[in-house]
Amino acid sequence: MSGESIASAPANEKSALTTQSVASSSATRASDDRMLNRRDVIGNTREKSVHDGVEVLEKGHWDNPSGKEDDVPKGDGSLSVRDQRALALLVVLYLLQGIPVGLAFGSIPFLLRAKLSYSQIGIFTLCTYPYSLKLLWSPIVDSIFSTSVGRRKSWIVPIQTIVAVMLWWLAGNITALMEAAEPDVNKLTFLFFVLVFFAATQDIAVDGKYQKILDVFLGMWLIVVLVVGWALTLLSKDNLSYASTAQTIGLNTGYFLSFTVFLAFNSIEFSNAYFRSVPLDYPLVSLSGYLRFSSVAFLCVTIYLAFFQPEDPVAADEPDMDLKGVYSIMWEICQLKHVQTFILVHLVTKLGTAANDAATSLKLLEKGLKKEDLSLAVLIDFPFQILFGYLAAKWSKGDSPLRPWLLSMWTRLAWAIVSMFLIHNFPQGQISTSYFLLVVFCTVGSSFSSTVQFVGISAFHTQIADPLIGGTYMTLLNTVSNLGGTWPRFFVLKGVDYFSIATCKIKEEGLDLTVVARECVSDHGKAACAELGGQCETLQDGYYWTSSLCIIAGAIALLFFVQPAARRLQSLPLSAWRVKQRGV
Repeated sequence: MSGESIASAPANEKSALTTQSVASSSATRASDDRMLNRRDVIGNTREKSVHDGVEVLEKGHWDNPSGKEDDVPKGDGSLSVRDQRALALLVVLYLLQGIPVGLAFGSIPFLLRAKLSYSQIGIFTLCTYPYSLKLLWSPIVDSIFSTSVGRRKSWIVPIQTIVAVMLWWLAGNITALMEAAEPDVNKLTFLFFVLVFFAATQDIAVDGKYQKILDVFLGMWLIVVLVVGWALTLLSKDNLSYASTAQTIGLNTGYFLSFTVFLAFNSIEFSNAYFRSVPLDYPLVSLSGYLRFSSVAFLCVTIYLAFFQPEDPVAADEPDMDLKGVYSIMWEICQLKHVQTFILVHLVTKLGTAANDAATSLKLLEKGLKKEDLSLAVLIDFPFQILFGYLAAKWSKGDSPLRPWLLSMWTRLAWAIVSMFLIHNFPQGQISTSYFLLVVFCTVGSSFSSTVQFVGISAFHTQIADPLIGGTYMTLLNTVSNLGGTWPRFFVLKGVDYFSIATCKIKEEGLDLTVVARECVSDHGKAACAELGGQCETLQDGYYWTSSLCIIAGAIALLFFVQPAARRLQSLPLSAWRVKQRGV
């Protein structure tokens, strides 16, 4: 069972896009002199960038506008009252972001599985693409705003209002959409595509990845500080590191609320077993009720932001973002020969585990695993991910960060094979504790490999990114990496249906009729067959064919292209990854 399933993609991408630090003494010495004379990536001269950056870090955005003593940074690592309020706000903003993401990436596909084929669920997964492609419009969000409202509030307030209205409308219509005999997958995909698009745009506004890159020289170390949007102006200098903590806590909490927690409380069996003395025929939390609650939460936070949360004004001498310059930099990065090879590596590396990532969890549900048991397995895996992330960070240090990345890809292929055996040996009738523990073991094991691989590639991105355009460079690479796990999902789920052969056998007195019916793989198709007096029989399960083809293709690509290319790219000097710009 994959640790990078439908529901885990955003969490990985969010980790990839958090504040980054690059320590490289040799790069500092080599680029110090030309740094001060190089033209800025947005078209402004760089003569004062270092000095201005230090000034901003030391006092610019961390002045105490309120004049209250409690708002002054304490300097001992503890949080001032102002920082505590700011940290709470950031956690809430990221939590809200995780709500629609958890629904689109996790809960809705699981709820649709009973009535839709794998091909139709594959169509629904297209709604998650905005999260993988937000790089394309993030410079727009960071460059267009109202100075009277604020750089971040100009986007966050209207976007969250739109999301609140959409969630309220969905709450009133989702029951009819989901409980139809055959849900309109195209309509659902469009609605959640728009919802995820706004969630991704809100993420850009909160993160502010392109707002500014401050290059600060401290002795022998070059630290590229990627300003995390509003967090920079909300938190004091001494506590800026808490921004990534707020991001991790907030996003994962919102995601688990919408996926793991919601699926459990949306289960009638779970509700009756743990919270009711008298069984009822409805869950504790309905999908419409959860959407309505989420809408109110979005609206309350938005009202607070609009009327009670000030935002530091845009500095008069702060340069405007040059959209053309940012997109030009992206194009120049993509023109590098080694970057082109690296992009291709990213796009094919995860092909081997695509079926495991997209279909194994859905197949477990089809076989009879309860959704609350599956969500519990994911919940148990969560603390292990934190531990594995720490270990992976230690292993990915040094001159060969891609070595653990390559080894982990092979182990992920092995876990994909184990997952097929797990599905094939699914028990008939009641699921035993030992089998559930096996599901948890496979989930944790696959998650371990996925986490090590992710941290390794992130470390390599940090090493090769041109320090002068580090934000744009690293975000581009992280976006392509995330897209490599997203694009195969639609085709994989299509393949499961394509290779499946199922029949509806109708036996009556004097009649023995067999009808080929691909829809026999879903509960809806099985019910339709039962209405005809028949019974579905699966002659060939496309999951095994699709997963086997993916593993074989992935192993071949890994052995003959990805592995040699990765070793070659890893041995290149840092100068091979630098963008040569006009004015250097």
